[in-house]
Amino acid sequence: MSQLITEVSPHIHDKTTVRSIMLDVIIALMPALVAGIILFGFRALLVVAVCVISSVFFEWLFELICKKKNTVGDLSAAVTGLLLGLNLPVEIELWQAIFGSAVAIIVVKQLFGGIGKNFANPAITARIIMLVTFSSGMSRWSLPLVLEGADTATSATPLAILAGVSDGQLPSVWQMLLGVRGGCIGETCIIALLIGGAYLLIKRCITWHTPVAFLGTVLVMTLALGENGLYHLLSGGVVLGAFFMATDYTTTPCTPWGKVIFGVGCGFMTVVIRMWGMYPEGVSFAILFMNILTPHIEKLTLSRPFGGAKA
Repeated sequence: MSQLITEVSPHIHDKTTVRSIMLDVIIALMPALVAGIILFGFRALLVVAVCVISSVFFEWLFELICKKKNTVGDLSAAVTGLLLGLNLPVEIELWQAIFGSAVAIIVVKQLFGGIGKNFANPAITARIIMLVTFSSGMSRWSLPLVLEGADTATSATPLAILAGVSDGQLPSVWQMLLGVRGGCIGETCIIALLIGGAYLLIKRCITWHTPVAFLGTVLVMTLALGENGLYHLLSGGVVLGAFFMATDYTTTPCTPWGKVIFGVGCGFMTVVIRMWGMYPEGVSFAILFMNILTPHIEKLTLSRPFGGAKA
């Protein structure tokens, strides 16, 4: 019996860490960032860099003041800043971007206990607060550099045109795929986002359940409502949200069926808000709403041992 070794679970280990997962997410977002810089110029890089640096700073400062273990090295704050920056217009005021980073890290993440304990996606929540607080700045869309010299300095997004809020001609499908249209820094180039999403799937950082359910629901619902389903799928932040924010480990379900339900719910709420809400876009609101429902979805979809009693 002296050779018997006992220890607490988990008993099976691999090389996966929080840092390695976050590093994979950063790598997956690089095509979208590069595309954003090519399309909107180096100010796009400046906005994203400000968000990343301020997010890391606020995490370091909060943990220093509260005498908590420093977690800057796990790269989660950097990912939050990167996602927030890619979800902002290129002409956003830099101090507003810093405000958004403070909301994401201090209010949404750290005040709820840090990584793994926040109930909502920090970048999504910060973007919504910025949208409500700085509505004019958050809806000021610049034309890509290849369209400079057009009649106006700003461009209506395809969603605004689809909703009838703004006049204009819809871009071609190729322009939508390449990102030659108005929109946030990281949401316009669909090809870059699909490359990043494929990387996460290949690395098994995410599973197919939520992205497929999210994108499929948006496509089916918009077609059923007589809308241009393809443009709704390629417009706004649907692809960015489906692969990079609706798949967050902390704020989304961990069960396969839970992920499907979560994705369907996100797609359903996105279309409802786009069709009948006051905002042309609904991805951020949809993901935040489903984040709140995540504990209930997990409870409904958790499997129980054969013969086991209900919880």
